[in-house]
Amino acid sequence: MATDPNTDTNTNAGTFTFTHWDEKPVAGADGGARIAHAAVTNDFTGAIEATGTSCQYTLVYTDETTGSFVGHEFIAGSVDGRTGSFVLEQRGSFGADGTITCALSVHPGSGAGDLAGLSGTGSFTARHGDSTVPYTFTYTVG
Repeated sequence: MATDPNTDTNTNAGTFTFTHWDEKPVAGADGGARIAHAAVTNDFTGAIEATGTSCQYTLVYTDETTGSFVGHEFIAGSVDGRTGSFVLEQRGSFGADGTITCALSVHPGSGAGDLAGLSGTGSFTARHGDSTVPYTFTYTVG
């Protein structure tokens, strides 16, 4: 972990594991553009410590293997030893080669408990089919 003594900003890493993924079609046609919804549960270790998170994604497929997604994940656990909850916003894309990239940001004002005032950003890159994914997270706890 790196800490900037002037801003109390921390950069840390960890992994999360998909423990449940339930995807359902919403609109569109197979083989063409379509929208799907996924309800996902994750377990985090490292910068974020949490089990059984609740994440909701909207996925846009432009063909069978390419598209983008947005999501919100409610996390109850700890960051930097402080316990509470917050919401992570996620925006990403997935390509025909199986690469998934995603930018993370703490939804402003969503921190509660010892995580009140939490702000931060992060990212991950994964391969389709990976169940455990490394991430980075840069954050400040207000």
